[in-house]
Amino acid sequence: MTAMTSRLAFGASLACALGAMAATPVQAQEMEKCYGVATAGQNDCAAGPGTTCAGTSSVDYQGNAWTLVPAGTCLSMELPAAPDGSARAASLEPLTRDIPA
Repeated sequence: MTAMTSRLAFGASLACALGAMAATPVQAQEMEKCYGVATAGQNDCAAGPGTTCAGTSSVDYQGNAWTLVPAGTCLSMELPAAPDGSARAASLEPLTRDIPA
């Protein structure tokens, strides 16, 4: 009976350890605020004047609206040109472009 008890205890310990490993993320990904990349209604919370919280930006690529992106990716995002043909770029700081009137 002792061998059987030992095996059961070992099996239970192993199952608990594997379960804990599966539930623990390997590494939490760092995120940063990226301004001017959210489409209308897709910004994260507290975008700035003209917005109150998540999902309240009213124009695509609103300069003061931000969304969380993986750290280090914001400044390399490619955005479509503005309606007047000028280039748009993402920023780690609020922008004054594409702010609704």
